[in-house]
Amino acid sequence: MSDHEINHYLDASGIYCPEPVMMLHSKIDEIKVGEILEVIATDPSTKRDIPKFCNFLGHELLEQSESEQSYLYIIKKG
Repeated sequence: MSDHEINHYLDASGIYCPEPVMMLHSKIDEIKVGEILEVIATDPSTKRDIPKFCNFLGHELLEQSESEQSYLYIIKKG
């Protein structure tokens, strides 16, 4: 469980590359700088793609974790 105050949520469960990152890109455009977005995904490629997305576009990946078959990302918009 995150210690961060989540402002927005994106559920990309059951969706496969490249859709989760495309959805993330759209969602990040909708929120304000400094707000925090929680992303849940089931596609293992997000373990590679979402950190690269954040690094390339200047967003802060606050947390990244995985459980049984899902991946959780907490992102602060930069």
